[in-house]
Amino acid sequence: MITSTQNSKVKEIRQLQTRAKARKKHHAFVVEGVRLCEEALAAGMPVRYGLHAPDLSERGMALVAGLAQRGIAIEAAAEYVIQAVSETKTPQGILLVLEADPLPLPEKPSLVLVLDRISDPGNLGSLLRTAAAAGVEAALLSEGCTDIFSPKVVRAGMGAHFRLPAAVLSDEEIIQVCKRWGVQLWASVMGQGVAHTLAALDQPSALIVGSEADGVSGVLLRAAKPLHIPMPGGSESLNAAAAGAILVYEALRQRDETTQN
Repeated sequence: MITSTQNSKVKEIRQLQTRAKARKKHHAFVVEGVRLCEEALAAGMPVRYGLHAPDLSERGMALVAGLAQRGIAIEAAAEYVIQAVSETKTPQGILLVLEADPLPLPEKPSLVLVLDRISDPGNLGSLLRTAAAAGVEAALLSEGCTDIFSPKVVRAGMGAHFRLPAAVLSDEEIIQVCKRWGVQLWASVMGQGVAHTLAALDQPSALIVGSEADGVSGVLLRAAKPLHIPMPGGSESLNAAAAGAILVYEALRQRDETTQN
């Protein structure tokens, strides 16, 4: 059992939890909790090693046994060690270090979510979670987004990292990739363009959700058709995660209608 917070694995996990540079350097990130660890294992994510509390639940210990059977190094650690490396107030008793390899982008998707300079980790994770749940085929992140592998993004994503192909690209690269795919860029802009229900989202589309503070950046905005989400209640704006969910599910609604007709 690991009993020292100076253990090399403990120190590495702490770095991965707190520093984007460390995640980039080691090409790794951390997932916490039985449910997320189960999903990572079921998705075939490459696991380097893990730590678990000695009093883990029966379900958790079954997961530990499964990891050990696959030859993955999984060690018990004292409660205070788990507390030291956890990014949650109430540690869930198990952490895995995974290879930071996003799923490869598809050849020709028809529904793409573009996230432009989303700085709030909760919003970014929620957007990825919504996209994965709705069957969005790819997520493209501008270079100004917060780190996709940060602990808060991973927690809010609830397994989206294991199911949703994603890439971090420059604005120009995003435009070129969408052109190659043949998808129309649509930018969500306050009060501009057509209402989202009138946009032709049943066609191959890339939906851009801009930063919480400044909206869609100029480069992407100039390459896209504008649309807006009507707000008859008079609110100034919507939360980025809420706006993304509305757009994605409107695209699904239109595609369902097209299929039925």
